[in-house]
Amino acid sequence: MKKLCSTFTTIQAVLEDEDKQIESKSIRNWLQKLTTLAYEIDDILDECNTNVSQLNHSYLKLSRYSPKKVLYRHNIAKRMKQVNEKLEAIVAEQDRFHLREVSVYRQREVALVASRETASLLNEPDKIHGREDDKDKIVEMLVNDVKEKQEMSVLTIIGVGGLGKTTLARLVFNDPKVEEHFDVRIWVCVSDNFEMKTLVKAMIESASGRSGNASDLQHLDAAERRLRELLSKKRYLIVMDDVWNDHQGKWFELRDVLSCGSTGSSVVVTTRQKKVADIMRTLPCHCLEGLSDEHCWALMRQCAFESDEQVSLQLEVIGKQIMKKCAGVPLAATTLGGILRLKRREEEWIHVRNSEIWKSSAEESLIVPALRLSYHHLPLELRQCFAYFAAFPKDHYIDKQRLIFLWMAHGYISSKGTLQVENVGNQICDELLLRSLLLTDAETSTIGMHDLVHDLAESIMENKVPEKTNDSQNTPEHPKSISRD
Repeated sequence: MKKLCSTFTTIQAVLEDEDKQIESKSIRNWLQKLTTLAYEIDDILDECNTNVSQLNHSYLKLSRYSPKKVLYRHNIAKRMKQVNEKLEAIVAEQDRFHLREVSVYRQREVALVASRETASLLNEPDKIHGREDDKDKIVEMLVNDVKEKQEMSVLTIIGVGGLGKTTLARLVFNDPKVEEHFDVRIWVCVSDNFEMKTLVKAMIESASGRSGNASDLQHLDAAERRLRELLSKKRYLIVMDDVWNDHQGKWFELRDVLSCGSTGSSVVVTTRQKKVADIMRTLPCHCLEGLSDEHCWALMRQCAFESDEQVSLQLEVIGKQIMKKCAGVPLAATTLGGILRLKRREEEWIHVRNSEIWKSSAEESLIVPALRLSYHHLPLELRQCFAYFAAFPKDHYIDKQRLIFLWMAHGYISSKGTLQVENVGNQICDELLLRSLLLTDAETSTIGMHDLVHDLAESIMENKVPEKTNDSQNTPEHPKSISRD
């Protein structure tokens, strides 16, 4: 039994090596075999625990040699032997795929940082739709509302992946009023690395146009002094794009270095996580919403057709139906528009309309990584709880307490030290809300999920459970019975 428990823990760790699942179909198939075996081992362990519990609470104390106990031990031993034989066959393939064990308690490092670096330059601003009001509101705040404030102002732009936070920040950064108002403008892509020296040197390079790798900036103290020289007594604007750091101490350390500008100095932060925004902001958050249908269609049409091309009425009708898949997310609109760019027959557009946008590798290469990043940033113990939402239909909302009970029933959460399991569930639910992966309905106080994030949960669940069905009546809880209605 101890060996089986140890094996189960090791399998869980190996299954967390999910980057390779995305890259290789053969690895996904291998990991699915391992997942199936993990469920089988879990069932055996549960059955053993249940049997022991029943015997401990039974009024009839059976001897260890009773026929009932002997038969039970024989059957369990036989199943354990079969499981170990299956495991040996599967593990023999492990070295071929170079899979590794990942600590279940260590938050994953994401290997996509370099590809996500952003810059301040704004290409073809006339092709950006639906963000003029957002831009004007933020520019007004920076240029007029806080211009006399002595302390540094921090405005956070928050929203799910692909919603256009970086694009909005670029619009603000390059606005003529902003260019005229601020003495120094700095753009830095933060991403995962909130390391002090790296950020300070990046800000110096952006402000001065010189490389932050100069020999005189190799020490943090020298770099901080140089940055303060560049910012001291100047009204500056710093855009910190794609911030994930939720450690308050790290932000306070950087804030102290930046607190040297003149009145009206400001920082604009883009992030997916409300938790990050709450730590950094001094002004109300700017919560970015999805595009209207009109703007979403304009963006998708722009990507699907040449500027002077005539669009047939039939394709426009189908295109607007496809546009509904975007849920107002610009990344989805541009991706779907790109897919349709070389298609001009009605049946081709109908095929796109009727298919799931996550199924094809072309779409997945753009949409899934943008949202999957949020998943990879989850601590490992939160991932199953997030993916479980794939069991519910889209636009489904559920009572928070009921959701926690379902997580408990499936063994996704357990107590931590003196913290009861229900309190752990509350913490996990709150964490997913702070990370913008779950939504709250203010009227009913129920929990739901954005459509595109739901698609992400489905794509993850399909890797873990290949036989997953879309029939909601096969879900463990018949979600329709507890829907918002």
